[in-house]
Amino acid sequence: MSKRNRSNQNQNKKMNKNKKDVKIKTEKGSMMDEWPEPIVRVQSLAERNLSTLPERYIKPASQRPTMTDDAPVATNIPVIDLEGLFSEDGSSGDVIMAKISDACREWGFFQVVNHGVRPELMDAARENWREFFHLPVNAKETYSNSPRTYEGYGSRLGVEKGAILDWSDYYYLHHLPPHLKDFNKWPSSPPTIREVIDEYGKEVVQLCERIMRVLSSNLGLKEDKFQEAFGGKNIGACLRVNYYPKCPRPELALGLSSHSDPGGMTILLPDDQVFGLQVRKDNTWITVKPHPHAFIVNIGDQIQILSNSTYKSVEHRVIVNSERERVSLAFFYNPKSDIPIQPLQELVSTHNPPLYPPMTFDQYRLFIRTQGPRGKSHVESHVSPR
Repeated sequence: MSKRNRSNQNQNKKMNKNKKDVKIKTEKGSMMDEWPEPIVRVQSLAERNLSTLPERYIKPASQRPTMTDDAPVATNIPVIDLEGLFSEDGSSGDVIMAKISDACREWGFFQVVNHGVRPELMDAARENWREFFHLPVNAKETYSNSPRTYEGYGSRLGVEKGAILDWSDYYYLHHLPPHLKDFNKWPSSPPTIREVIDEYGKEVVQLCERIMRVLSSNLGLKEDKFQEAFGGKNIGACLRVNYYPKCPRPELALGLSSHSDPGGMTILLPDDQVFGLQVRKDNTWITVKPHPHAFIVNIGDQIQILSNSTYKSVEHRVIVNSERERVSLAFFYNPKSDIPIQPLQELVSTHNPPLYPPMTFDQYRLFIRTQGPRGKSHVESHVSPR
């Protein structure tokens, strides 16, 4: 038997074991059907004008932002102008593609301007969601979520009882595939929110498709190779809207704990008036300074796996402040949930063996849904033994 066949057999055995492990996890009582404790909305805590931070939100000393983390520094993630990316002469396109390649390999994050999504639509999307979070509590509780799908209005990630929580609320909804897109689970107020978010999602999907072609081409692959590996047109896309209220002791808390995104690619619409996103680079936390009407593109774990770690997903987190609230929209572009994702055959060899065994996205994302955000521990634990 050839080495490649033995390797494939070992990977299949590990995949079957992973399936069994996931099944065991999901069959443990009703852990995925309900939260382990009563949900407290962070916004409701912020509105009490507390002078101290509730203990459940105080991070261990090693995870807290330092006193200098809340001030932007000179370093910023790359900013890439996409105008001319697919121009007919191709001259400017080659330069842009090279910049994206460098950013994916060195940073895992970059900002894009002239990306094709209308600025007025970006503003409308963010402000509609800001209005939603300013609605009375009862209007929002109609959409309360559960850990089974996370769809709806929520305030925590993970189902570990007694876990230290993040200082944020959120809303999570599906855009693709079509059978999961249920407008009845989307807010109906403010009146324009469903129409705006539907149109916003369509334009962001088109942007994701363009970037996926660049990611493939930059590795010497057919431009549709990554898209095919994700399921072609049958991909998954969802939106998580983050609401970070004012925090009485921001030096003790995080709006979102350190993690790498489990999916394929994230297109983040930040609050360009309030800094909060931090990216880890060379063991230093860099506060991202958003450009007006720019998107922040984030390489997720599934792209790292497909590229056999040529492209990097990177740890990031969100800090909070005591003066201003913050709203951001994270649009996740993911593989079809039941397709095994593994390093592409064109990118592996005897000298560069596959680093990861096959695993479906359904299996992979259970980690963050049950354990919550935990740095890069999941993708690192997924590396195949040699």
